[in-house]
Amino acid sequence: MSVTPKSDLNWQPAMSPSADAATPSFVSELIQETLALTRRLFIQLQRRPSTLVAGIIQPVMWLVLFGALFQNAPKGLFGDTTNYGQFLSAGVIVFTAFAGALNAGLPVMFDREFGFLNRLLVAPLASRFSIVFASAIFIISQSLLQAAVIVAAAAFLGAGLPDAFGLGAIALIVFLLALGVTAISLGLAFALPGHIELIAVIFVANLPLLFASTALAPLSFMPKWLQVIASLNPLSYAIEPIRYLYVHNTWGWNSIVMQAPWGNVTFGGALLVLLGFAVVALLSIQPQLRRTLA
Repeated sequence: MSVTPKSDLNWQPAMSPSADAATPSFVSELIQETLALTRRLFIQLQRRPSTLVAGIIQPVMWLVLFGALFQNAPKGLFGDTTNYGQFLSAGVIVFTAFAGALNAGLPVMFDREFGFLNRLLVAPLASRFSIVFASAIFIISQSLLQAAVIVAAAAFLGAGLPDAFGLGAIALIVFLLALGVTAISLGLAFALPGHIELIAVIFVANLPLLFASTALAPLSFMPKWLQVIASLNPLSYAIEPIRYLYVHNTWGWNSIVMQAPWGNVTFGGALLVLLGFAVVALLSIQPQLRRTLA
């Protein structure tokens, strides 16, 4: 009678290759969720492109109509610019990005009211913050696209075109401003009770912030009290560096772009203000996002 070797009694089947495969990491899942939600927003835009089209046509009309309105203004009236269209281009670029970012909370608010946000909150997401990341990516992408179209339209209308580094600086400025304003809008979308209240905030904030900036007129045209307000407005710190790029062929971080009531503001200083604005905006909405998304 044969005897089974002892070593055979301890034999176990080999593990399948799938069992050894590592599970997806948290970061990869977060990226996948964010891309999926971002794709959903772009699909909605593709089905209803009227908002994007209107967001491009309106600023181009501003360039044409306002540029024609002040085309006979004396040279030197608007600083070193050769024409008012060149002066206005920076303001239109910045205000378009600002207005689009201020509307960032509306899709989230409508998702809240239609119940889609509740479905996302009970879904097995790796992180519910992917909802916020997707909205930010969508809005900032739109802002950069609109800025590119306005830069091209302004060049066609005679405002000129900054060099490659200048265009990169414009993209950075638009990104920082849109990031900060988008954060505030998303925070309001989770804090306010409905879209009526959010639209009211947008309407109240839009025009006062436009006129209390250097978008349409230089600081020297304004009374002292309005100069102080315009010098505290984040829009001015985005407008003036872009305007400097349109007027000057050479620029640097130490180039003076604005003479505020309390001192000169350099190109690098304006970027630091925009960065600080974006950081403060992101930090300020964290408690509200944790209460809603945690």
